[in-house]
Amino acid sequence: MRKLLALSLLTACGGTTDAAMPAAEPPPAYRLVWADEFDKDGLPDSARWDYDTEFNQRGWFNNEKQYYSKGRLENARVENGKLIITARKEELRSTADWGGQKYSSARLLTRGKASWTYGMVEVRAKLPCAVGSWPAIWMLGTKGRWPEDGEIDIMEHVGKEPNVILGSIYTGAYNWPKNTPITTKTPVPDVCGSFHTYQLTWTPERMDIGVDGRNYQQLVKAKDADYQKWPFDQPQYLLLNLAVGGDLGGPVDDSSFPWQFEIDYVRVYQR
Repeated sequence: MRKLLALSLLTACGGTTDAAMPAAEPPPAYRLVWADEFDKDGLPDSARWDYDTEFNQRGWFNNEKQYYSKGRLENARVENGKLIITARKEELRSTADWGGQKYSSARLLTRGKASWTYGMVEVRAKLPCAVGSWPAIWMLGTKGRWPEDGEIDIMEHVGKEPNVILGSIYTGAYNWPKNTPITTKTPVPDVCGSFHTYQLTWTPERMDIGVDGRNYQQLVKAKDADYQKWPFDQPQYLLLNLAVGGDLGGPVDDSSFPWQFEIDYVRVYQR
């Protein structure tokens, strides 16, 4: 999500095909350590979530077109047991950090509130399918350096490819444009009309990304892997966002707004 994806099917650092991957279920002896079931209506729980607005004035990565608001129900609200991130066609000129954007949305993150090293992350969500939409469930290293500290894209989707999702892993050695990230796409026929579960299983030895209990992306830590290839022995925090357009999202259909990215729950398990 941080940079433009170069779509490729790589098995670098010991990756395998999805036929060899285990099911995406919490490993034995794991327990729930953090969750948001979104059971209280209103703004997202401030004890769990913050808002990322850092690049509103300068403009967001990947030529994305949205303004990310903070504490605004129109863009992020909890309602009927779900977090709803909404993108709208509007210009928020009265905000101090408005950068000329014609669209609003929200980017929630747990930075400074919760982060994890290893474990299983599971998010149940329903995606928008409008042309130009780009929802994502992902993680970044807490040290704040990209790509050196790693990025894990548990789910990305673009409306111009409605029946496909992406799982990606970025490191200092595997990133765009220096090199290609480790990216795999997989078909999910009704990804926009139904809720699906998106999973990351992360251990000291390997990383698996899956959907609905089926892993389709894997990175295995090589015996000689250095920090450039495997920065994933350090904590990462979680992000949920809905971007508009950009290098991956593509042209935007203005007639399709508002868009809704619905999240039923977020759960994190560890040993």
